[in-house]
Amino acid sequence: MQSRLSAMPHIDVPGASLYYETDGHVSKPALLLLHAGIANLRMWDPQVAALAADHFVIRFDARGFGQTESLNVEFSPRADALAVLDHLGIAKATLIGCSRGGALAIDLAVESPGRVAGLVTVGAGPSGFPETELTEREDALFDGLDEAFAQKDWHRLAQLEVLLWAVGPTRSEDEVDPEFLATASELNRVNVVHADEDPTPIPLEPPAFDRVADITVPTLVTVGEYDISGVLAEYEYLLSAIPTASGCTFRDTAHLPSVERADDFTRVLTGWLAENAL
Repeated sequence: MQSRLSAMPHIDVPGASLYYETDGHVSKPALLLLHAGIANLRMWDPQVAALAADHFVIRFDARGFGQTESLNVEFSPRADALAVLDHLGIAKATLIGCSRGGALAIDLAVESPGRVAGLVTVGAGPSGFPETELTEREDALFDGLDEAFAQKDWHRLAQLEVLLWAVGPTRSEDEVDPEFLATASELNRVNVVHADEDPTPIPLEPPAFDRVADITVPTLVTVGEYDISGVLAEYEYLLSAIPTASGCTFRDTAHLPSVERADDFTRVLTGWLAENAL
């Protein structure tokens, strides 16, 4: 695929050109950072310097996000992630994923366990997790998203996604630091340019829900205390179902603790990596 970003780091995969960045030395243990669905690889900027001191840090924009370009084709998100590792000559990495990135990390851990050294999830659950009943406030917020989507009001949709996920259903915008809110809005706003793209992810079959008990690598499951109720349920499930899992709830934050509470998140993550020799 010919990309207008051809002068920038990219990997050509079937139907797409994946934008990626690396930091640190390739001889160090590898970390693959997988971003949320309301962000792009820039969401990990607060962590990269600390992680790159002792690791080879890899991150890329998924199809439909950031500086990646994609045709409207079916694709495997797992294959895309592995293609990035293969391109860089990485046999095994610790996967650190937020939201959709966390679900992808879990899928990879069950489908390709030989490529995974460790697993960290942030506000994420396994594919195939049963739908949970929403609160009245969450229902209203999702109705707003559906309406904006139906009207193809992509900028409004991006704003409402930030309200739901970054602010959370139990906080108001007034309770959130304005600088963080501006950062969260920008992380999502840049994805609007992909509104007319429609790459279709091929789901993992069977899904990860009934397979996470087979995960044997060190696992850290994290969540923000103000995340939506379904994500909080997923957090509890992963803690109970993955034999190697330890957990951490980040206070005063919702779906993006690594951005809103960056110092706390970095401290917990680097400490856990050191404790597990990853």
